[in-house]
Amino acid sequence: MLQLYFSPMACSLASRIALMEAGLDARYHQVHLLTKKVVDDESDFRDLSSKGAVPVLVLENGERLTECAAVLQFIADVNPERDLAPPAGDTDRYRLHEWLSFIGAEIHKAFLFPTFWYKDDGSLAKPRARIAQTLSVPSAHLAGREFLVGNSFTVADAYLTWALLMLRPAGVDIAQWPSLSAYLERMQARPAVREAIATETALRKSVAA
Repeated sequence: MLQLYFSPMACSLASRIALMEAGLDARYHQVHLLTKKVVDDESDFRDLSSKGAVPVLVLENGERLTECAAVLQFIADVNPERDLAPPAGDTDRYRLHEWLSFIGAEIHKAFLFPTFWYKDDGSLAKPRARIAQTLSVPSAHLAGREFLVGNSFTVADAYLTWALLMLRPAGVDIAQWPSLSAYLERMQARPAVREAIATETALRKSVAA
């Protein structure tokens, strides 16, 4: 069985969404990112991954995958019947790469990561100034489209859903981009997405309590 190491409402939420959309059973292991401890047994998460970051997906043969884009594509390919990624060789597969790269580099790492992890000593001024221009790209793309790639939900949608969810606590109101607001509402109406978010929201609240 696949095993996902995650932290509630971190980017690993996209992997949980993908697993649930793929109909795959998995064991979930919560990680405390500040202490780098696995909640189950207080083991050192860095023994599992020297990066100390989620997600980590442990495959059935014991191999480990890290980085959102790689984990998401692997999950999609485990159950191709769910169409969570276009097949290799299809032009849309490269569109999927394109969007996973954009979300990871321009929204996740360029804005969300520094916003939540760095002290706001003036160093966040540039990311905050740039985020509106960044979000205009998916906003324009999703005007008149239901999904990022093709005509069905893919793992790129799982990643963007997480990113848009986290923009509000990061101080960005996506209501100024109507197509993004409508898109997030559609994604949250999907049963698997709704359940994944509810699960991790509850876990996050329990940690904060």
